[in-house]
Amino acid sequence: MSTINTATTEQRNYPHVGWIITGLITGLLLSSLDQTIVATAMPTVVKDLGGLSLYSWAFTIYMLTQTSAIPILGKMADLYGRRRIYLIGMGFFVAGSALAGLSTSMLELIIFRGIQGIGAGALMTLTMTIIGDVFPPNKQGKMQGLFGATFAFSSIAGPAVGGFITQHISWHWIFYINLPFGIVSAVILAMFLKETKATKKPSVDWWGALLLTGGVISILLATVLVSNSGQGSGAIYTWGSPKVLALIFTGLLILAAFVWVESKVKEPIIPLSLFKNRVISVSSVAGFFMGVGMFGAISYIPLFVQAVIGTTPSMAGYVLTPMMLSMVVSSIVGGRLVSRLPYRTITAIAFLLIGGGFALLAKMNMHTTGTEVIVYMMIIGLGLGILMPTFMISVQNAVDYSQRSVATASSTFFRSIGGTLGVGVMGAVMTGHMTSGMKNILPPGVKTGAFNTQALLSSQTRAQIPHALLDQILTVFSQAVDWVFVIGLVSTLIAFVSVLFFGKARLETKVAGTHASMPSMEL
Repeated sequence: MSTINTATTEQRNYPHVGWIITGLITGLLLSSLDQTIVATAMPTVVKDLGGLSLYSWAFTIYMLTQTSAIPILGKMADLYGRRRIYLIGMGFFVAGSALAGLSTSMLELIIFRGIQGIGAGALMTLTMTIIGDVFPPNKQGKMQGLFGATFAFSSIAGPAVGGFITQHISWHWIFYINLPFGIVSAVILAMFLKETKATKKPSVDWWGALLLTGGVISILLATVLVSNSGQGSGAIYTWGSPKVLALIFTGLLILAAFVWVESKVKEPIIPLSLFKNRVISVSSVAGFFMGVGMFGAISYIPLFVQAVIGTTPSMAGYVLTPMMLSMVVSSIVGGRLVSRLPYRTITAIAFLLIGGGFALLAKMNMHTTGTEVIVYMMIIGLGLGILMPTFMISVQNAVDYSQRSVATASSTFFRSIGGTLGVGVMGAVMTGHMTSGMKNILPPGVKTGAFNTQALLSSQTRAQIPHALLDQILTVFSQAVDWVFVIGLVSTLIAFVSVLFFGKARLETKVAGTHASMPSMEL
């Protein structure tokens, strides 16, 4: 490891750090608020633009482009500088927002949401990377609580803000509102985040970027087709469908080519040498399975609460709030523990908490109360909150400054991939159990599709079903959703075993700044 630039350590305490944090929080708030605001407004958007069969793609394309962009933009930030790539990412996000607000059709909206997703990938990754640059290891954990609170605020405020803008102004402004805040964030960071310019011309791995994007999109698209099966267009896809299998095979083939290219090029998008580092490899595996459980809980708990317990759609959306709040509290605790305990100890405790929460969720039935669900979600949130700062800080401080962005991006990338694939698998398992269960209880001649999940969300439809039959349907549905949480429990147990391989690795904080070699920064 190269010699430390001592000026960097001294300049961490410059007053401009406050401006940098303000700019980063503004940008992160935009990207995290966007999904919840758009989700609230989409029914109105579809009513105005039409294209119901394309409804889910307004979210899907955002997820696909965001996930694909994360590792590529992370590597670009190591080559060209954090500030430059952050500003480019913000440019994509703001431009995508402006164009989305001008959309006159669902197809246009989907394309512009894809542009937004690219920008969001940069904002999420580089925010965490810049925090690692600006603050020494023993102070990075404290900042996680602040950024965790930003995510919690977005989950609480998003539906309310989206509903207010849509009802009292226009759905177009759910996108236009991003413009002033995005511009302010960009101006602040352009003014106050100064980096030493690179002395050599970077070598860009364009083939690697192309192959990674193609492989990831192919596999994620297969997952999306299965999880969205039967919605809108009515097309039915299973894991055995020819189109799904073709996409998965093509994706794996492209990713195999990507790995080969990465082993040959000078500046790979994802350096394979990273995974020789135990902290990086263990964090990647554990983060993948953490993503499976986390996104599974976020996706299916509101569905259970609304369909089985029978709450309103707005209340079902807010059931995630206690989990987010507990994540904020435990992220502060986790940030402090990471400088005092080995990574293995911290993460093992966190995954035990998450596993306990999933075990409780997997036992839910139609008699489960909303209060019980909240308690179970808070338990999971406590574990997730501990993991977030631990994984981020451990990865950033396991590599040199020149690889910090790509290491951070890789960690985020594996978590996103795990979440996307997990939701698809969970959706397929739930649908399969729902279909087989319904065949056993419905009267002869009645198709199982007559009582699908969407029907259970409609109070009018539920009122028309005989009480005894409705109880049977709700029992079948709750059991089907329970299998989703069994998958979450299994993924959590795999993650628990993987973090045991951290060994004795821990954060070294003897001298602030000695965790990485960094160029001078004028803050």
